[in-house]
Amino acid sequence: MRNLPVMVNQERLTKTLKTLISLDSQNPPGDERRVAEFVGAYLTRLGLTVKTYVFSAKRINVVGILKSGKNRKSLLLTPHLDTVPAGKSWKFPPLKATLAKGRIYGLGATDCKGNLACGLEAIQALVEDQINLEYDLIFAATADEESGSALGLIPLLEHKLLKADAAVVLDADDFEIVVTQKGLMHLTVKLRGKKAHGAYPRLGVNAIEQAAKIITDLKNLHFGRIKSKYLHPATVNVGTIKGGDKVNVVSDWCELELDIRFLPGTHPQEVLRALKKVISRHGRQYQIQIQGVQNPYSINPHHPLVVGLCAAMKRLNIKPRISGSEGATVITFFKEKNIPAVATGFGREGCAHIADEYADLKSLEKGAKVLVEFLKNYRF
Repeated sequence: MRNLPVMVNQERLTKTLKTLISLDSQNPPGDERRVAEFVGAYLTRLGLTVKTYVFSAKRINVVGILKSGKNRKSLLLTPHLDTVPAGKSWKFPPLKATLAKGRIYGLGATDCKGNLACGLEAIQALVEDQINLEYDLIFAATADEESGSALGLIPLLEHKLLKADAAVVLDADDFEIVVTQKGLMHLTVKLRGKKAHGAYPRLGVNAIEQAAKIITDLKNLHFGRIKSKYLHPATVNVGTIKGGDKVNVVSDWCELELDIRFLPGTHPQEVLRALKKVISRHGRQYQIQIQGVQNPYSINPHHPLVVGLCAAMKRLNIKPRISGSEGATVITFFKEKNIPAVATGFGREGCAHIADEYADLKSLEKGAKVLVEFLKNYRF
């Protein structure tokens, strides 16, 4: 099987991506209907069994299955359908793909419609060349990734509508292979002081001053001695701060919103204990309200997913980049279901969520070829 030629069509790939970019799926407001219809029709033409799942009006998820007929193992490929809003700083029209100097400009060219197009092209190449995979291939193009996946991948997994033995998330850049990811905790710290006249601050307790001392100490906050080859140390970011009622009143309240990123091997409760220790040094009365927690993730770099992707890239003279993700991607959702997962992709690093987003056409062509090599040779 390894020596069979499988042809990726660059012209077709580019045409597909141009169409995907033209189908508006900005989130917010959130409406993946048109792009989902295109993807569903594309997979149906290739002979896949296609279903759509809707968890809210206009929010469509497309799942296609290419049956192998050989065994019950299955591999999932999953890009997302939505994009961030374009904004108003573009020189190129964001919803009309523009080709210039080997690049394709347009909203989603890198995040994530370029990867979506690569996945579609790889499946078409395999089907056209009549390659029989050793497993069932599941292709899930999901909604709502840019707003947390509550209407996409999460309910698909929770309701067992996606069942796979392994997963590759198509949502990364420059042929990186993401094997680990920081955990995420978003929370609000509410501090209470004592109100007094601004002329007599000694008679009050200033919650804003408490917050200032806490923020200073948070810069030196550590969560154990864990280190990672692929990730920077844990971080705390003070995203917002507000407090006080008037300039001549001692503030009796202050609220901080914190973004905490922590390494695999650290439990969220450890993060909370360390945070409470800092706050209690300066705050007499406080509350912590947790908005969300996403656990960290890691997979053995010798797992067949990683080995297979590295081998596919090397066969095409591409140097794979095994890496970690400082941000929150959907690979952690697979951990909760005991499904091994990695993320990879072929967009241009630094181009996601920017004005005049673009991808390199040659990289996308190579990306589709990598997927073909990986899929036809993958073994569980």
